[in-house]
Amino acid sequence: MKLRIFQTLCLVMVTAAVTTAVAEPRNAPDFDWATVVNNNDLMPPLAVRNFNSYNQPSVNAAGLVVMRARSRGGPPLGPPTHGIYTRDMANSNSQVVMILDRTTHVPQPNNLETTFVETPSFPRIDINSSTIATRGNHAPVHRYQLGDDSETRAGTTGIYTNPYGGLITGAAKLGHVPDYSFFGVPEFSDIVFEVFPGSPSVTNGSTIVFKGNYTVADASKTGVYFRNLMNEPGGGTSPATMIANNTDTLIPGTSTVFGSTAPPNAARNRVVFAGFDNEDAPTLGGIYMAPLRFQPPLKTLVSIGGRVPGESKKSLFNALGEGIAFDGRFVGFWGAWGDETKTLRIYCAEEGNKDRIDYCNQELVCRGSDTKLGDPNSICDDESDPKFGNSCYVEKEIPVKQGIFVHDTRLQRTQMIAKTGSDFDDFLFWNYSGKAPCSGRGHADEGGEDDGEQVRWRSSAFVAVATRGGASFNAAFKALRSEHVVGIYLKKGPGKSRILTVLDTTTHGQVVDPEAPADSMVLELGIEREGLRGDWLAINASMGID
Repeated sequence: MKLRIFQTLCLVMVTAAVTTAVAEPRNAPDFDWATVVNNNDLMPPLAVRNFNSYNQPSVNAAGLVVMRARSRGGPPLGPPTHGIYTRDMANSNSQVVMILDRTTHVPQPNNLETTFVETPSFPRIDINSSTIATRGNHAPVHRYQLGDDSETRAGTTGIYTNPYGGLITGAAKLGHVPDYSFFGVPEFSDIVFEVFPGSPSVTNGSTIVFKGNYTVADASKTGVYFRNLMNEPGGGTSPATMIANNTDTLIPGTSTVFGSTAPPNAARNRVVFAGFDNEDAPTLGGIYMAPLRFQPPLKTLVSIGGRVPGESKKSLFNALGEGIAFDGRFVGFWGAWGDETKTLRIYCAEEGNKDRIDYCNQELVCRGSDTKLGDPNSICDDESDPKFGNSCYVEKEIPVKQGIFVHDTRLQRTQMIAKTGSDFDDFLFWNYSGKAPCSGRGHADEGGEDDGEQVRWRSSAFVAVATRGGASFNAAFKALRSEHVVGIYLKKGPGKSRILTVLDTTTHGQVVDPEAPADSMVLELGIEREGLRGDWLAINASMGID
């Protein structure tokens, strides 16, 4: 059983010396860590509660970090605080700044004085500005009259950003409300966005790029969109612009409409996203790049069925990850090939959203229900697993042959930077996320942590990439080296330089943060697609005694 004691969010500057040393033997030299925030710090602005936990951070090229963070709840302080915070790591005297928390009013349109409840997923930041973007869930924000003079309320989720200082609403579930049709799905005159899965991207200082889900004739639809925002309430009255959707956008080179699109990533006026005919078992699709304009031509960067660089001619991609890194030139992604699989046992979480944990463990969470909940493929042993502390797990078949890749959009060249085999066992990490059935208790209307999509096991690979100059780059990724060692690793490219271990679960806690408990070890760590920008690498870590 892991005893989690201390969590920290740290940043390291990737200096020229460290960059050069990527080619040296693993674990040399040491990184010079600086703590952005840890559990000894008080949360602004009231400074009465300590930070307790953090999602993966994002960082811009100037060292401004944005993060989602939480406190504990309970007497005498009441409910926990959840929010979005920034800190300028280029300034040694900088303080943590609160962007929003549960006391912050949702920006206009809001005539109900509604405050935020949750900010699902991790926040993002523009590579060349201080503009951040985050999803936000909350109770309805807008009260209005229907044609029969009855009153109704709307607006329980949206995308929020700060290109002009204060928060403004960039996208919202308000497209069906009089005077706010510009928040609707641009392809249709009367369809509303229902949820914005994943994490919105931001670029050009005032442009948000996002995935939006909606329903047409009882059919679930999705697409990739962008919206240029003005310094006005609601970001002005211009609607979003569609880049691609699964209604009528053809997969390039085929006569097949996209079956799914993934949350996009944008930088320097271009967007990159993954799209497939079938996200669970793709036979067509790939990773695409496009300029930010209406229904732009999609340029194929990597495709299902394309050759895997560095492998035999018969090695073809049969899976590509949705969590794509993009800095305006280089694209980092996960891919798999071959038919060989291995069985992975995945256990339900011990901490987090209670409804999801209960559902994962097949408990009856609906009062009066006689339906057994949970994944029909899950298995419950009579005795708890000593490592995970519970007895319910799911077995998944995962590809044996996997890799982390970087594509140079200028030279149109893809390089494999790491693969499973002698060095790494796995690049996929699993999370049980989404909205659990019968988890209502007001969560759906009041802004729970789910992303509006059905609860299920999701696998993700974590990679970030940053230009070093010309055709050279740094790529950081998360990987499993053995059954018990998970780490974050750094690779210099292009070329065949050795991979540097940034830190892993054999690292002493005080190496990362001097305030960590004595004898503690790194137990968990994370990096996201915008965790490496310019000379800055940002990660989150938990230290404790295993």
